[in-house]
Formats: sequence, structure tokens, C-alpha cells
Amino acid sequence: MKKIVFIRHGQSLYNLENRFTGWLDVDLTDEGYNGAREAGAILKKHGFTFDVAYTSVLKRAIRTCWILLHEMDLVWIPVQKSWELNERHYGGLQGLNKDEVISCFGEEQVNEWRRSASVRPPGLSKEAHEGILREPKYAGLGAEEIPFAESLLDTEKRAVAYWKEEIVPDLLQNKRVIISAHGNTLRALVKYLDLVPDKEVTSLNIPNSMPLVYELDDQLKPIRHYYLCDEGEATEDHIPRHIDLNDPENCEWIG
Repeated sequence: MKKIVFIRHGQSLYNLENRFTGWLDVDLTDEGYNGAREAGAILKKHGFTFDVAYTSVLKRAIRTCWILLHEMDLVWIPVQKSWELNERHYGGLQGLNKDEVISCFGEEQVNEWRRSASVRPPGLSKEAHEGILREPKYAGLGAEEIPFAESLLDTEKRAVAYWKEEIVPDLLQNKRVIISAHGNTLRALVKYLDLVPDKEVTSLNIPNSMPLVYELDDQLKPIRHYYLCDEGEATEDHIPRHIDLNDPENCEWIG
């Protein structure tokens, strides 16, 4: 049996301000830092260790990874960073307050952008897209590789491709892996592993800063999964009371 741990980054500044974040590179709040420390302490308490870590190129996921590994005394292990583990790209909505967007476009339209598996939000302007291409973290990528906006299925496509190309080989070599990423990236990987139908993905939520453990067989098919809290294992139906899956700060549709 193989195990892999998923961790969604701690609360970010835009989570706190109720803004669409996507690929905007905002930092963690103090609560986000503390959540990462707590996650590392919980993993260490329950005997977890890792050989390699994966994360995105966005600082909220990177810092969560660093802090967690520091708590576990594992800062020496390799940390692989890739844009393919970035949050879903929210196009022209990025940086905007969600309540203001609802006031402008209507709740029905915004819910479709947020919850549908296949619908993309309005895209970036050409100028904003060119700005991303000039960022050093995306050097070497072609203009066609940088999205103007993404649906969840778009996010799933790139995240699953990275999973197959980079993470699967490590798991097959029995390496112990942790992925520090984003709400929609992790939703996409869970959707893939558990064969969740597109129409059911709206009920799939990943709380901030709470380790999600997957046990896999030798063919990397899921055997079971559970969240890990201070007391031990917790299924989706038994999340500790301090974690509210309906609280947008803990479990929002947009990372």
C-alpha cells in the first residue's frame, strides 16, 4: 500500500478579503501561517514523513509547504514546483471581490462560473495575459500554454497530466509524497482518483490546512482516504468541529 498526502494552502490574504485569486500571487495571512504549522505538527505526531514534496509556483502554496516541512524537520527533502499545480485561472475575475461580482453579473451567472465543471469565466485582457508571460516564474512557456481563463476541467487536464508524468513515477518507486497546492487543483486530482462525475464535483470540497491522506494500491487506485486532525483520522462526515466546510474561508470554490 502507498500513501500520499494532499494539503490545501492556509488562508490567503484574498481568502480573507473574499476576492477571486486564481494565479494572482498573494501571500498567507497570519492564520494561514498558523494553519500550516498545525498541519505539520499533526503529520509529525501521527508518524508521517516524506521523501519529496510537490507544489505550485504560487507563494501561498510554497510557503505552506515550507512551513509544514519545517515543523516536521524535513526542510532538506526535494521540493518540486510547477505551474501545472497552480490554482484554477479565474481570468478577468481575478482580484475582484466576489460579492461585487455577484452584484454586477447576478448570482446565477457567478454560480455557473464557480461550480460548473466546464464553464470558463471571462478571460484576461490581452495586456494582462502578456503581463503573465513576462513574469520570470513562467519563463520558457509559450503564449498558448498560459490560459486566459480556465474551467475546472481545464485545470484537471493539466494537473492530471503532471500527476501522470511526475508524481506517479515517484509513487511507483515507493517514495512518500506530499502535494501542497490549491482548492481547485486538489479537487481536480481527487476527482480523477475517485472517478467523480462532472455533475457531482460541485459537492467536492477541500478545507484549508487540513492534511488529506489517500491510501493507494500498487496500481495507484484508491483504497480509502481520510482527513488527519490532531485526534487522528477524520472522514468527510467527521471533520473536527472547528472546520466548517460551508465557511468560504475554509472551503471556498475559488482558491
